[in-house]
Amino acid sequence: ELSSCVARAAEMQARAQDIFESQEPSLVRWTESTGRSGSFQATPIEVAQDFARLLGTYPCAWIFTSATLAANDGFAHFAEQLGLSEARKLQLDSPFDYMTQARLYLPQGLPEPNQPQYSEAVASAALPVIEASGGGAFVLCTSYRALKIIAERLRAQLKLNVFVQGENSRPALLEAFVQDGNAVLVGTSSFWEGVDVKGRALRVVIIDRIPFTAPGDPVYEARLEAIKKSGGSPFNEHQLPEAIVTLRQGVGRLIRDVSDRGLLMLCDPRLRSKSYGKKILGSLPKMPVLSKAEEALAWARAL
Repeated sequence: ELSSCVARAAEMQARAQDIFESQEPSLVRWTESTGRSGSFQATPIEVAQDFARLLGTYPCAWIFTSATLAANDGFAHFAEQLGLSEARKLQLDSPFDYMTQARLYLPQGLPEPNQPQYSEAVASAALPVIEASGGGAFVLCTSYRALKIIAERLRAQLKLNVFVQGENSRPALLEAFVQDGNAVLVGTSSFWEGVDVKGRALRVVIIDRIPFTAPGDPVYEARLEAIKKSGGSPFNEHQLPEAIVTLRQGVGRLIRDVSDRGLLMLCDPRLRSKSYGKKILGSLPKMPVLSKAEEALAWARAL
C-alpha cells in the first residue's frame, strides 16, 4: 500500500512540474474553478506530433469516419490537425434525397446577431413556422442565454409542449418529445449531435446562428494565436471550418431516414450578407432554398 502511495505521489509531482515549471511553448496552461474547488490544467495546442508517435506505435490501418468530418468540401482541416498528410480520402454523398425530402429557409429581415434583441427576433421568426408545422421542432441555440430567451418566448406564445434543456436529463427530454409527437424542444450544444429522432416527431430544425466558438476557452484561444504567429488566418483555418462542422452536425438532426421530410431554418443573416456565408451554405446538403415566409409556411403545413 505504501509503495502504491509513493507511485501516485511521484505521478502527481511529475504532473505538477509539467504544469507549473514547463517552458514548453506547445502547451497551454490555465486554471479552472468549480464551486469550492478548482484545478490546474495543461494541454497541447497541437496534437499532430503526439498522434504521429501513436501511429508509429500501432502500425496498422487507421480509419476515421463520420458524417461531419468534411468542411468546405474536403478533409483538410481534420487531416491537418492530426498531421495526416498522406491519408487516402473518400467523401460520399448523403444517402438521403434532400432535394425532395427537405427545404432550407433563410428568413429575411432579422437583425445582426450582435444586436441585443437578436434572440427575441429569432423567436418571433420561429413562431409562425412552428405553428404552421404543428410542432415537431428542434430549436438549437448557440448559448444558454439565447436558449433561455427563446424558450420563454415560445412558451408564452405556443399552446404546444415546450421542453427545455436543463429542466430534465437529455434522455428524458427526448423520450417526452418523441412520445408527444408535436412538441418543441429547445436545446444547446448537447442536442446538436448524437440525437436520432426518425419520423414525423421531428420535422423542423431551427438554428439561431452560425455556431462560432465563443471566446474565452484557453485552448481554443491558444490555437488561434499559434495560427496567427505562423502567418496564417485563424478565421479561415480554424474558426470557420470548426463552425461548419458543428453546423452540419445540427443540420443532420433533421433527416434521419429515407422517408423523413422536414424544414431547416437557419436564422443567421450573415449566411447571406457575408462572403463566408456562401462557403457555409455550400458545405450543407443541397436542398431547395426558400427566402419568402409564405413558401416556408406552406412547406411546414405540408409536413
